[in-house]
Amino acid sequence: QVQLVESGGGLVQPGGSLRLSCAASGRIFSINAMGWYRQAPGKERELVAAITSGARTNYTDSVKGRFTISRDNAKNTVWLQMNSLKAEDTAVYYCNARLNSGWGFRNYWGQGTQVTVSS
Repeated sequence: QVQLVESGGGLVQPGGSLRLSCAASGRIFSINAMGWYRQAPGKERELVAAITSGARTNYTDSVKGRFTISRDNAKNTVWLQMNSLKAEDTAVYYCNARLNSGWGFRNYWGQGTQVTVSS
């Protein structure tokens, strides 16, 4: 059984910062990419940022220069540092990991954490 547990969401004013964390646990042989997606009301889920096991990163254009993704391979943990937050960053943020739990590489998801940017 694999679990991705997220933390760090909440309410923040525009211009503020939040740091999201996601820890993967359970039967894990190896993890390829880890990333963060978000889904705002009435919109499709979108990729925010991703990072490979070799620390190559990818960001959606709207967060470049404001968000930073990082990971600790030994702890199976990924973080998303979000600075200069805007109202349009409001969404449920989901952690994703492509990992091998013994049956080949599959995508696993966290339960989601709410980020609300409002004054």
